[in-house]
Amino acid sequence: MMADVKPRVLVVDDELGVRRALQRGLTAEGMDVVVAGDGPSALRIAMTGTFDVILLDIMLPGLSGYRVLERLRHEGVRTPVLLVSAKDGEIDQADGLDLGADGYLVKPFSFVVLVAQVRAVLRRGAEDGGRRLRLGQLVIDRGAREVSFAGAPVALSPREFAVLDALAGRAGAVVTKDELLRAVWGDEQAATRNAVEVYVGYLRRKLDAAGAGGIVRTVRGHVYLASTTEIDAALDPAGAPPR
Repeated sequence: MMADVKPRVLVVDDELGVRRALQRGLTAEGMDVVVAGDGPSALRIAMTGTFDVILLDIMLPGLSGYRVLERLRHEGVRTPVLLVSAKDGEIDQADGLDLGADGYLVKPFSFVVLVAQVRAVLRRGAEDGGRRLRLGQLVIDRGAREVSFAGAPVALSPREFAVLDALAGRAGAVVTKDELLRAVWGDEQAATRNAVEVYVGYLRRKLDAAGAGGIVRTVRGHVYLASTTEIDAALDPAGAPPR
């Protein structure tokens, strides 16, 4: 079982003050919060990272919240989305729900109500059961935030899990540090490429200790997770870690 498992929330709003306020508030409520300030960034982060809830403003630069939601659903991303907007018309709300939103909050909203809606979505997700990704001997339970290799649990921090999950979604493909930065940290100003290197190092050491050495690799400064075939090859036919 992973320690300190926190729900992951992506907050998307073009107003810096709103992003910071929601990040502080939701973090204080025990959530792991990633932020984005425009439509294209929100789409990239939501497509490459794993979140329990997305708070998505409608009026965004580059790509509206409606279009972000539409693209996510078209690509098969089923992460619950709560639309947030100053538009309070019935048609606006109906359009968002028809596109696949799970809720609609009208600005200005009560933070207490926002948290209640987020927690309601989290409860529904827990009832629906977790999503499990299997890559050879590596199993990632996205609902429970648990990882195992060859049947043995691998204890990861929430951030380490997010890095692994972002890589697992593109197993066998090279992921740049900037792509990992956006997927895991979003628009957090304190995050740097050095943070990516540090957490990739943490993740690699824990996987190595679990007998999964070489699964997370680097290529000319970029990072990638081995393909399913390569992950299977990390164990010998008897199921024991390679010497």
